[in-house]
Amino acid sequence: MLDYASIADLGRRIRARELSPVALVEDLLGRIERRRDLNAFLTVTGELARAEAEEAEREIAAGRYRGPLHGIPLSLKDLIDTRGIRTTYGSRIFADHVPDRDATVATRLRNAGAVLLGKTALHEFAYGVTNNNPHFGPTRNPWALDRIPGGSSGGAGAAVAAGLGPASIGTDTGGSIRIPAAFCGVVGLKPGYGRVSRHGVFPLAWTLDHVGPLARTVEDAAIVLAAIAGPDPRDPTTLGQRVPDFAAAVGRPVGGLRLGVLDDPLHREAAPGVRAAFDASCDVLRSLGLRLEPVAFPRAEDARAAQLAVMMPEAASIHEPWLDARPGDYGPAALALLRQGLFVTGTQYLRAQKVRALIAEEVDALLASRVALISPTVPITAPVIGQDTVTLGGRSVDARGVISRVTRLVNLVGLPAISLPCGFDAEGLPVGLQIVGRGLDEPSVIAIAAAYERATPWHLRRPPEPAAVPPS
Repeated sequence: MLDYASIADLGRRIRARELSPVALVEDLLGRIERRRDLNAFLTVTGELARAEAEEAEREIAAGRYRGPLHGIPLSLKDLIDTRGIRTTYGSRIFADHVPDRDATVATRLRNAGAVLLGKTALHEFAYGVTNNNPHFGPTRNPWALDRIPGGSSGGAGAAVAAGLGPASIGTDTGGSIRIPAAFCGVVGLKPGYGRVSRHGVFPLAWTLDHVGPLARTVEDAAIVLAAIAGPDPRDPTTLGQRVPDFAAAVGRPVGGLRLGVLDDPLHREAAPGVRAAFDASCDVLRSLGLRLEPVAFPRAEDARAAQLAVMMPEAASIHEPWLDARPGDYGPAALALLRQGLFVTGTQYLRAQKVRALIAEEVDALLASRVALISPTVPITAPVIGQDTVTLGGRSVDARGVISRVTRLVNLVGLPAISLPCGFDAEGLPVGLQIVGRGLDEPSVIAIAAAYERATPWHLRRPPEPAAVPPS
């Protein structure tokens, strides 16, 4: 099936001229139209995609092959600026916004020969984990249409899981790439802080934001990351970084590597189906020759509080002009969160930054003798759309807080992390395995994830297809 083929396979067939990029685009545009029930896209760029596919076909026929993304259709989260294409940031305020420039990631994908299928749905201003958008409606999980896909890159996760393109670009401030990856049963790779330029990406919290791919396989995520990574003078956090060969890391041996299994109270608590899948994934990793040992994330509760104390005022400061001038154009949830951020004092923000630096040092010490840390990506599987609470550990807890409790800690310290499928719960909903690496050591994260993926069948599972609608 073309709609579920890997980028690596599609690229080989396109280069050998066994597959036409134009035919591939038409196939995917038809599938996107048939899966409008998911609400995965806010804008579909059909005519542009056809034109870019035709250009790719001409270039490849003339021997001007650009690399593994040449002629490959991808999508971008609608937080990423695209010149001449509506970019809403998931908001009413920017509902008709058409940028006059491309974000750096969009430029790099175009230079790699990728084809843009459209802009995917997100939580309002990327400030949330459900993708229940008050202006554009909820995005639905392909595995169960009454469930959330996770957020804020929920459209990207749903699109990749449903075969509406082999990969998509998302953003991650507290888990917004990895949470949809876990809930939708795909791979989500958050690179280390500064690995990918954020120029032209609307910020949520500038010291926590990351840009990265969601894809069907670890290799595909590595291929996309290679295209978008690297220094950008317009984003000073990226200056001076050499880009490794991420794709080569897919086949790297992992036997003998030491992994820390996060086993503190915050990470240990998980729904039974999630815990069973994670424990089984640990057995697989041991069978691959990796050495697993329990560890505790330093000051996990302090880290969670510090991440919020950093994110909330940074977000509020970005939105201050519109909070004053257009408060009625925000959804209630986003408005409440942004207003709360206005009341975090400068002293509290600076204290959180001091805690952040201390925790970063302690996590680095934890990783000095270990290549990576592992945990469930999310302690639960996807809740029902509109569900505010979940049962965990025999008590009712806030669903949104539980969903991001594990992932947000990684943003605080800026480390690379990946989520990949590691099983399903009793209701048939996907479970994600999170692997967190040393600073800017994405190759080790990719190598471990790829080894696990090769040893398991979870990435080959497909969500159910909707019943055909009879003609009227």
